[in-house]
Amino acid sequence: MPGLAVLGLSLMALLGLGTGALLCLSRQFRMQGDYVLGGLFPLGLAEETQLHHRTQPDSSTCSRLSTVGLFLVMALKMAVEEINNSSTLLPGLQLGYDLFDTCSEPVVTMKPSLMFLAKVDSRNIAAYCNYTQYQPRVLAVIGPHSSELALITGKFFGFFLMPQVSYGASMDRLSNRETFPSFFRTVPSDRVQLEAMVTLLQYFGWNWVAALGSDDEYGREGLSTFSNLAHARNICVAHESLVLLPQADSLRLGKVQDVLQQVNQSQVQVVVVFASARAVHSLFQYSISHSLTPKVWVGSEAWLTSDLVMTLPGIHQVGTILGFVQRGALLPEFFHYVKTHLALAADPAFCASLAAERDLEEDVVGPRCPQCDQITLQNLSAGLVQNLSAGQLHHQIFATYAAVYTVAQALHHTLQCSPCSCPTQEPVRPWQLLDSMYNMSFSIRGLELQFDDTGNVDMEYDLKMWVWQSLTPKLHTVGTFNGSLQLQLTHMRWHTPTNQAPVSQCSQECREGQVRRVKGFHSCCYDCVDCKAGSYRQNPDDLTCTQCDQDQWSPERSTRCFPRRPRFLEWGDPAVLLLLLLLGLVLGLVLAALGLFIHHRDSPLVQASGGPLACFGLACLGLVCLSVLLFPGWPGSTSCLAQQPVAHLPLTGCLSTLFLQAAETFVESELPLAWGAWLRGRLQGPWAWLLVLLLTLVEGALCGWSLTVFPSQVVMDWRVLPREVLVHCHMHSWVGLGLVHVTNATLAFLCFLGTFLVQSQPGHYNRARGLTFAMLAYFVTWVSFVPLLTNVQVLYQPAVQMGAILLCALGILAIFHLPKCYLLLWWPELNTPKFFLGQGARDTTGGVGSAGRDRAQGGPE
Repeated sequence: MPGLAVLGLSLMALLGLGTGALLCLSRQFRMQGDYVLGGLFPLGLAEETQLHHRTQPDSSTCSRLSTVGLFLVMALKMAVEEINNSSTLLPGLQLGYDLFDTCSEPVVTMKPSLMFLAKVDSRNIAAYCNYTQYQPRVLAVIGPHSSELALITGKFFGFFLMPQVSYGASMDRLSNRETFPSFFRTVPSDRVQLEAMVTLLQYFGWNWVAALGSDDEYGREGLSTFSNLAHARNICVAHESLVLLPQADSLRLGKVQDVLQQVNQSQVQVVVVFASARAVHSLFQYSISHSLTPKVWVGSEAWLTSDLVMTLPGIHQVGTILGFVQRGALLPEFFHYVKTHLALAADPAFCASLAAERDLEEDVVGPRCPQCDQITLQNLSAGLVQNLSAGQLHHQIFATYAAVYTVAQALHHTLQCSPCSCPTQEPVRPWQLLDSMYNMSFSIRGLELQFDDTGNVDMEYDLKMWVWQSLTPKLHTVGTFNGSLQLQLTHMRWHTPTNQAPVSQCSQECREGQVRRVKGFHSCCYDCVDCKAGSYRQNPDDLTCTQCDQDQWSPERSTRCFPRRPRFLEWGDPAVLLLLLLLGLVLGLVLAALGLFIHHRDSPLVQASGGPLACFGLACLGLVCLSVLLFPGWPGSTSCLAQQPVAHLPLTGCLSTLFLQAAETFVESELPLAWGAWLRGRLQGPWAWLLVLLLTLVEGALCGWSLTVFPSQVVMDWRVLPREVLVHCHMHSWVGLGLVHVTNATLAFLCFLGTFLVQSQPGHYNRARGLTFAMLAYFVTWVSFVPLLTNVQVLYQPAVQMGAILLCALGILAIFHLPKCYLLLWWPELNTPKFFLGQGARDTTGGVGSAGRDRAQGGPE
């Protein structure tokens, strides 16, 4: 900032004016006005030993001057002078101030606090039951700077409902309106700062940290809040302890030393310190003196900008220090104001004019700031230039400046001032300002602020990092936080040799598709376990794998699930293509045999095979082959129901024609002639067709029963295939499959029994042998079908059924019908009534020609 350099040069120039003259600073801490503001500022530092061994309620001495407190006083004075010179905010009125030193100690702070509540024009606090009409000396109090002091003064002033606006007390407990009804602040609550800290830890993946807090109200509450926020965001606090203040006994001080040694020896690389400046000073003193390993220190605003810590010798050895500081509007003229008033304080003539005024309050509370009058400009300038050039006071200066304006704005509303004047009326009492301050919106230097219900303001934070350009660090802005974190990574400087952000984790991050299996007491210490197929890692912090939905799948170590695609026996499947080739072969042979039989329908061979019934049987065999076209492709409810009936009804028609021939052969071979003649008549002509019809109807009835009781349904099976959903026709029961096979199996068995023991006659065609082996092929096919169907994948069960149907048809065709086609084509000389019918041409016109007792040994079959 340009003003910093100007002020530095100006202060150095002032050294030539009177370097040895004492500054009359404390005489400028009081100014009369229509309404007076009380002020509590950390101007001095008390001797710890004196306060620790205090046994009487006597006065305390603050021996050391805090240049930070002096700057804050200047900010209040500048704000009051601006308001008094303004013609719009409080026109016609003058604000005054009455400022005191707190020495950062409660025992010192209470004396001026009691003075503020003294009755106007008096030094006594009147004891009343009702303080409604009570008019104290001050209208409102600005300060104190720390939460520890605000916890005391907040309750005290709250009893009188006197407005108190702090410029530095950030403890979240102060937001409690029941306990602190009149407390306001121009800094955000610590909870916002802690949320920013936790967000920073999350950004860098620091989930294994140590947390330290000062052993006071500020540190204990901050440490507790941080632990809760960290736990909610899966950040593990490996070590947690309170930093005892310097006056603590050595036994209790050893506790934090033990924690530091544990942190030094562990994998923890990040330490969150939410403590007062004095506690951090003692903490870093121990760390530097014992040469502990450098760490990343994430500090709270209470010590991050403290000159007490920043000027500690060897502070650069502790590592990287960063933290959040609230952002405020710029006050460029403030540096000129400081220069002017320091020049006045060094002017003997100006100081002599102030000495004429007697400060009555000093008779009661003692000197306002005795150390302020015991310092020269030469002693003060170095510290002031150092603090200003470091830039760490900017936010505190603005917060103090804004606190004064909030009271002036509330007074403006309470008095109902116009832009030109404020009505003269009975003086405003402190409690009357509260109605105007609750939820009050105000604008300061272009920055819009508003008190919420708890007296807090919502302000952005700057992420500050200590950067050493000499022995004393400077604060560089490397990011912002306004609910979300934005970082300038290129501006960050780490203590590591490679200038990379350190890693602070108990266990390395799990790889994709792995979840954590916690070991020990901390969720950040874990083993990584792979997610199995069918499950996935939903979030990086998951402890268990999430199962995919039923319609999804995932491979091993997956972070997502994929939709299953439907799988069924497709037309393009290799197995289906092979079966279709077999279908073409079998169907072609069937059609060729049927055409040949029709062409030679009047020949003895065809008449001996059944004539029209033989052609009917071949046609049924062709339909059996065509039924396999129902099995491949997308399963539908209609195709599932039609598969078994369409395949087995025509097979029944085919087998019934073979049964008639087997029965005729059995009658001619095994029964007496008297019975045989009568039965042969019932196995021919219309009776034969009637029997075929009856057998087909029986098969149709069984198929209908099976479809009614055990219907096949289209199901989507999610368990069979790992990545797909199997869509297939589900066979409800083996009983249903058995019902459709009953008729055909019975016919085949009867054919086999009727022809197995028949003796052949020499010189005649032996059709019994063909029937026997055809039925044997039927049984071999379907008996093999059952175990194969039960053991093959469900996806290929339709292919097994297709194969069984085609092999069954091929077996019947190849064993029974194709040999006859062979005789028709290559042995036409055997196609005679004698060879096939046995007794000339007596039955050539019949439906099933009687061949007598066919015993043609050695002849072609």
